Amino acid sequence: MTRFRFLALVMATGATTLSLGLVSISTNPAVARASASTSNLTCAQRIVASWSLTHVARETIVVSAQASDLARVTSAAAQGYGGFLLFGASAPTSLPTTISSLARLEPDARAPMVMTDDEGGGIIRFSNLVGQWPWAQVMGSTMTPAQVTRVGYRVGVALAKVGLNVDLAPVADLDARAVWPGPANPDGLRSFGGSAPKAAADVVAFANGLRSAHVLAVVKHFPGLGHSTGNTDVAPAATVAWSVLQKSGLVPFRRAIADGVGAVMMSNASIPGLTKLPAGLSAAAVGQLRHQLGFRGLIMSDALGAGAISARHLTIAQASVDALAAGVDQVLASNPSSFQQSLQTASLTTAALVAAVAQGTLTRARLVDGAAHVLAATNSLQCAE
Repeated sequence: MTRFRFLALVMATGATTLSLGLVSISTNPAVARASASTSNLTCAQRIVASWSLTHVARETIVVSAQASDLARVTSAAAQGYGGFLLFGASAPTSLPTTISSLARLEPDARAPMVMTDDEGGGIIRFSNLVGQWPWAQVMGSTMTPAQVTRVGYRVGVALAKVGLNVDLAPVADLDARAVWPGPANPDGLRSFGGSAPKAAADVVAFANGLRSAHVLAVVKHFPGLGHSTGNTDVAPAATVAWSVLQKSGLVPFRRAIADGVGAVMMSNASIPGLTKLPAGLSAAAVGQLRHQLGFRGLIMSDALGAGAISARHLTIAQASVDALAAGVDQVLASNPSSFQQSLQTASLTTAALVAAVAQGTLTRARLVDGAAHVLAATNSLQCAE
């Protein structure tokens, strides 16, 4: 996700165990290791398959909230939404307490996802908690992968300390331009650099640091926004050609997947030679990630309130249906003007997903699969054979 984006919140700090018949769910603060194991995901699918359709739909949705509205997030947790995005420059002192209450409020006492987009440099959320560290490009040009791993670990420890279990980082896009991200360029200093092998090593290094601290890394923005025609936050944009991406932009993603990264975020850009749709709404693009690259973990959308999406005259709810139908597992919104608006967007999205299943434009099996990937990402599950 890009610099104008959001922060997502959701997970519990204490460890709880809930027995549901033959199913035992351990909501441990430690994130289920990268690309959830087949047994963990299979167990999640069995659990989610027994839920009501509304419950399944809400698991795939992330609710946005301002830091000042943090206490109100608990009402959304009780409704069973699978994630929360928190906006704000600094973390309130009540953050750890509120996060620790979420799993107790969630149906089945499961651990929801807690995200932030702490990348470094000019994109550091809650600096009062995590401190400061350089832009990715500065790290890439001045640090060894081992040093980048140590930075990622330090950031992860700080996030995990207050209950945050997901970082929407690192950026895997290739861009050697030493410029701030903006309307014309979504990357610049956010990228580890223009060398595919070097950037790939640093992406894996930062992700491994987070993982060592029990924080889930989200590699973004597939299939690579480096040298795209613009910033999808603002307006429609296209990546470089698919044939070029296969030799360059896909390299960091392939390396991260081979290393076991647990989550990948789709971009909102179209891909010349592959799809005219935003990647996160395209079955062709998501299919390349899931089937051609063999990624088995969680697939997230980028913010579906972005300019590239609204330019297609799609609401967040409509775009969410398209994203889930394309193979995305979890849908993210944007910064709301109020928590009431955010909850209304989540409610409309829930209704749209349920209606899509009823109308046959989205299958229940696809929705269950998406929700299962969300559940498996932050829960270590055990199902009796």
